[in-house]
Amino acid sequence: MLSNQTIQKLIQEIRRIAGLECSIWSQEGKCVAATSIKAKPDADSIAEFIAEFEHSGTRETIGKESLFLAEGDTAYVLAVDGTDERAVMAGRFGVSHLESLIQINRNRMDKNRFIQNLLLNDMLLVDIYNQAKKLKIPVTGKRVVFLIKSRSETESIVMETLRSLFATGIKDFITSVEEGHVILIKALEKTEDYPEVQHIADVIVDTLGMEAMVGVRVAFGTITEELKEVSGSYREAKTALEVGRIFYPQKRVLNYKVLGIGRLIHQLPEKLCEMFLDEVFEGNAAGSFEEEELTAVYTFFENNLNISETARKLYVHRNTLVYRLEKIQKKTGLDVRVFEDAMTFKIALMVEKHMRAMKEKEHSSEDAI
Repeated sequence: MLSNQTIQKLIQEIRRIAGLECSIWSQEGKCVAATSIKAKPDADSIAEFIAEFEHSGTRETIGKESLFLAEGDTAYVLAVDGTDERAVMAGRFGVSHLESLIQINRNRMDKNRFIQNLLLNDMLLVDIYNQAKKLKIPVTGKRVVFLIKSRSETESIVMETLRSLFATGIKDFITSVEEGHVILIKALEKTEDYPEVQHIADVIVDTLGMEAMVGVRVAFGTITEELKEVSGSYREAKTALEVGRIFYPQKRVLNYKVLGIGRLIHQLPEKLCEMFLDEVFEGNAAGSFEEEELTAVYTFFENNLNISETARKLYVHRNTLVYRLEKIQKKTGLDVRVFEDAMTFKIALMVEKHMRAMKEKEHSSEDAI
């Protein structure tokens, strides 16, 4: 179905060229758009014309006004206020243009369905090649998948803004397969690599933030060389977004290739995580640590295990910091001033975050049932 904006633009163009009022009606006999109230014929006339078309195939009729039918996946009736030759010419021109728009829209919808099935890995390899050929989509060439996360109510704004930024439908494709997630498949030049991809992601975040006033997070997968590999890049972008939500909430752009240890932890099975946490925390829950202890140890890690620099950042005496770190040692047996123990403790905190996220996901799934 064509958008009201597209239909309104068409009838305004007909009025501008022919100087005649006109309206467009759906196959159900409802007025979709009109240049004026005068342009609206009697609804019964439209219904009779549609019935005549279904019975005999008549595509135009001249009565009180000129009526023309545009065929396609969705049929429309164009009504022109006039019965002279000028009105007939305007109607035939309008219907021809309307049918072209219907075909373009169908092609766009076909491409969108193909891209969605491709992303979901819901196609055989032979079907990918056949459909791509039919839709004139190149099967080779560098591409990368961006996943843009926003609030569900801003999804349409995000899609429209991205369409104005990129050559969508030609080389680039924008779609959505999950509420609140917009997908951009971006074609790259042969010379473009990850620095350019990072720049594109930054531009998306900045443009949506400044022009559309929408806060988003952008994740992207690895660069692909063939169309069949696009689903893999999409899965990687999804993983990057999830890993970022758990471990790097402050980051607005997430690159699958540089997720670090967070990506590894995200793939660990629940049982292994539980065993590791029991071993490190010696039966204590991660929640047993006081806030000042966790703040001290996180800042300590950020400052490369430097006691003096950490104390300065926290505005505390060096001995106060040492006391807090020793409290952690008493609870876990780990001296975070020693590199190996520090690494073990940091990984344990990340594993605990991962476990908490998994439980929250389980609960939300149960609530949805």
